[in-house]
Amino acid sequence: MVSPLVALTPKVQSAIAAALGDDYREADPVLRPSQFADVQVNAALALAKKVGMPPRDVAAKIVAALDLDGVCDSVEVSGPGFINLTFSSAWIAGLLQEVEADERAGVPLQPTQNIPIDYSAPNVAKEMHVGHLRTTVVGDSIARTLEHLGHNVIRQNHIGDWGTPFGMLIEHLLDVGEGSDEAGLLVTDPNAFYQAARVKFDAAEKAEPAGSAGDFNVRARSRVVLLQAGDAETLRLWNELVDLSKVYFNKLYSTLGVTLTDLHLAGESMYNDALPGICEELESRGIAEVSDGALCVFLDGYTGREGKPVPLIIRKSDGGYGYATTDLATIKYRVHDLGAHRVLYVIGAPQSLHLNMVWDTARKAGWLPDDVVPVHVQIGNVLGEDRKILKTRSGAPLRLMALLEEAVDKARAVIDETRPDLDDTLRATIARQIGIGAVKYADLSVAHDSEYVFDLDRMVALTGNTGPYLQYVVARVRSIFRQVGLDPAAQHAPILLGELHERALATHLLGFGDVVAEVGDTYEPHRLAGYLFELAQAFSAFYENCPVLKAEHDEVKESRLTLCALVFRVMTTGLDLLGLESPERM
Repeated sequence: MVSPLVALTPKVQSAIAAALGDDYREADPVLRPSQFADVQVNAALALAKKVGMPPRDVAAKIVAALDLDGVCDSVEVSGPGFINLTFSSAWIAGLLQEVEADERAGVPLQPTQNIPIDYSAPNVAKEMHVGHLRTTVVGDSIARTLEHLGHNVIRQNHIGDWGTPFGMLIEHLLDVGEGSDEAGLLVTDPNAFYQAARVKFDAAEKAEPAGSAGDFNVRARSRVVLLQAGDAETLRLWNELVDLSKVYFNKLYSTLGVTLTDLHLAGESMYNDALPGICEELESRGIAEVSDGALCVFLDGYTGREGKPVPLIIRKSDGGYGYATTDLATIKYRVHDLGAHRVLYVIGAPQSLHLNMVWDTARKAGWLPDDVVPVHVQIGNVLGEDRKILKTRSGAPLRLMALLEEAVDKARAVIDETRPDLDDTLRATIARQIGIGAVKYADLSVAHDSEYVFDLDRMVALTGNTGPYLQYVVARVRSIFRQVGLDPAAQHAPILLGELHERALATHLLGFGDVVAEVGDTYEPHRLAGYLFELAQAFSAFYENCPVLKAEHDEVKESRLTLCALVFRVMTTGLDLLGLESPERM
């Protein structure tokens, strides 16, 4: 299956070679969308200077050499040298019939690569907040898309499950008692558990006289030493903290509808044993050096104020390890143990400098070969109406679960008003699908590295560029097929394109495979979101102007049902790649 532009490219290139000489056989035909035709060939403008001819004369020579019988109904030169091409409806129908017969609806299967993807990454014993929304949603969509393209995607949820705070958390767990209501907060309200431990620690730090062995802060620091030394009882308590947090993570992931599970947990702790070796190798090979008591890597090109070199600290002066050490162990593991061809990091944009220093250090050490590509999928902020980072009125980060619950409540209010005829259980299901879908689509429909304003009222609207609008198109197609008692998957009648809106819809459907492949190459789900919105608009125009069940002739009715069935397949597949559900009714 090929799109019109892909099919057209070699034909135009052959015409350029015939018109201007074989030296130009590989020239870019510069195919662009046109408001005056299906496509515009702009190659003449680019080639005019090279061949020493006016652009319109170049265009005329190319047109004279074009062989587009059966492909185009109209070929004309316009303006300074544009070539406008209008495709034959029969040719478009033939291409679309191939897509309709393809079980993948035109989406290619790419040569399989191993692609670890690092996303979500919450902290144990801390609630996920709105800042985790984008990395989780964008990362999950990219993972789904790469898998659909045939790649072996290895989800890596790099949770924060190690380090000094765990001494404090373990001691607090012992104080409140394992199995107590307070311990249960790790599942229902992790921040409350963490803050209670933090308050006790800070209070002990400020107490006079200095703490004794039984004071909370002293016990917490001692517990960190035991944890890092591998003390069995301390590790048991640490595992309990992690297990309780897993319950919380999984509840949120289930609510959000993402594909992360316990199998994908790859936290900081799994690299702990490798950290001393990382430091030893870098130091022994002269890549790292001791500076002010800390082991550091100084890389060319990384300077701060006054031109002073910026260090990547591999081991702190107190002997502890930081993010740089763990991240070096991580990239080494993903390349050598997981056999990565590409490694994706779906994390905040401010981490760019850190990641680049880690990757450059890993390349210098030989742990990151030149043929393995690390990619930072930079994540922008979610803003409130004041265009500042979205927070609660008290200034705290907004809890992600609370935000999702509010979205479902908003969607329920819309459904209760528009579909009071549906039973309560069904309305509750639809409200969840719409509410969660609305939040995810709002995030995915903008470039992942840009900011956007969070507006629930707009997100759950059934009109405009929203998730519910796309979901409504799917529900509308389901309704059409319910009326005739057919399964969309069983509809395969020949496609006829007699009306402009049929043709516009068909042309847009042909672009699905290219868009999915582009998302896999660029890691930009907003391109798929934009395509689906335009498809929804094309379908709405078709539905309003081209009667389906009341078509004048049976073959036209069957053709339009086939178009509807293909819209259904493309929309449900596309929504699934974004991580949105497709409601039965709306």
